[in-house]
Amino acid sequence: PPKGKGPQGKRITLKVAKNSVRVAFNGRRRLDLSKMGIATFPKCILELADVEELDLSRNMLKKIPNIIEKFQNLMWLDLHSNQLDELPAAIGTLRSLTYLNLCNNKLKGLPEELTLLRNLRTLNLGLNCLETIPTTLGTLRELTELGLFDNALTIIPKSVKKLPKLEKLNVKRNPLPEFAEEEEPIDTVKRIESLYLVEKKDLCGSCLQTCQGERDELHKLEDMTPGPSNKPSFPSLVTPNSTARDNQEEWRMK
Repeated sequence: PPKGKGPQGKRITLKVAKNSVRVAFNGRRRLDLSKMGIATFPKCILELADVEELDLSRNMLKKIPNIIEKFQNLMWLDLHSNQLDELPAAIGTLRSLTYLNLCNNKLKGLPEELTLLRNLRTLNLGLNCLETIPTTLGTLRELTELGLFDNALTIIPKSVKKLPKLEKLNVKRNPLPEFAEEEEPIDTVKRIESLYLVEKKDLCGSCLQTCQGERDELHKLEDMTPGPSNKPSFPSLVTPNSTARDNQEEWRMK
């Protein structure tokens, strides 16, 4: 490539682009230029600007030019896995967009115009370099899915968390305070690992008698108020779990 320029990538001709148009089952036409080695937005595709869907994912694009505004019918735009570090202001003119995938790029910020896409239902901004997202993203009230995972976010605006139709919000692997690892509290009381519960009617006579005896002993222990110096001692008290362990197999069989 010429000095000072990045990779030129594959050049897309209008013929190649026309052959890459597919009609989906819902009748929409999708221009699929995914995985084509494109490094520069191919201007020839402006001839096909009436398509409803455009897939430019998995390429080497660093910029999307403002001429994207020519695609006024777009409802679905996939730009994931490129090298985009910014979006053009003209993205805000694509008012019919319901799906926008910008995952796995190098975005450090978002244009304010993104909040003009009031019909957006799915917005994926995961795997970027975002440190903040504008509170005005909360104006996208049709959003049902929002991906913000794997960024550098320290706060998610309340306006975004409270979006009325939001069903999926993925904020994993961000340096958010709520994800700070909490130390395991020291447990001074040893917890019961296993507890077996049965109804009275399921116990045989001898087991029932044993359990009732132990329960009475425990109640006596609860009712006692120890004197100032002489602590009561119950060397013969059997813990319920020890009896439970002896009778587990029998209970299971019934």
